[in-house]
Amino acid sequence: MKLYEIIDDETGMAVAVLLYYEKRKEFIIELQEDLDEWTAPLLFTNLVKKGIYTVSRDLSFRWVKERVIPSGRQNISEILKNHKMETYEEMEFLKVSKGKCSQDSFYIKPLENLPDYVLQRRKNVIDCVPCEGEQILCFFEDDTVKKVDLHQMEDVEGVAKILRNDSLYHSCEVGTGGYYITFYDTIDIPAKLLYERGQTIPLRLDDFLCFAKGNLLDTSDCCEVLECSRQNVSYLVKKEQLLAVKEDVRGNLYLKGNVVRNSW
Repeated sequence: MKLYEIIDDETGMAVAVLLYYEKRKEFIIELQEDLDEWTAPLLFTNLVKKGIYTVSRDLSFRWVKERVIPSGRQNISEILKNHKMETYEEMEFLKVSKGKCSQDSFYIKPLENLPDYVLQRRKNVIDCVPCEGEQILCFFEDDTVKKVDLHQMEDVEGVAKILRNDSLYHSCEVGTGGYYITFYDTIDIPAKLLYERGQTIPLRLDDFLCFAKGNLLDTSDCCEVLECSRQNVSYLVKKEQLLAVKEDVRGNLYLKGNVVRNSW
């Protein structure tokens, strides 16, 4: 990840931080909270009015695109050659121009660390699990665990589509930087919204990891607990006396409690 401070050349004020994730080639912009509609970059004035200071990847990318030479430029091959670039990358052109644009007075400069105002408000997602009933368990950086009911978020763009498509729902994963969760990398729900609307569960991620480490058994573990062969385990599975919580060609995983009950 690379960091750049966005500065207003007229006032000398740092107004935001641009985060660039090289592997995914994605951008996130974090705005200062003391901005108003006059001091914020024009593209973000509506967000600031609503008290939103973390800019989505799509809108952040749009801000970048507006400040660089478009990829469809007729002489783009010559421009790439002049700048000794093999391929077109928005970030490379942004660095060349220092993010300057004729429409405003903002520019960028490299930054070593995230400023305190970003660190203090960050409640990004570190993991998520889609559960039954279209409810998602979200684990956040501050050790908070929230259960998010998607039925209560149908006002969010794209959520209605997720609720109609089981495959789409189960594609849920953490997005770049933990700033959102995403479904097939096409529909995003911001971490801030998940945190605000989710129901807090008095557990931490470590509690779930502890459960997984101590209560998930593979076939070899089952044989040891039940003092039987793999064939016996397969028989129990076939008779539905032992249920796999995860099936895989390399071996299944079982709940320890379910295995132990078969030893009584």
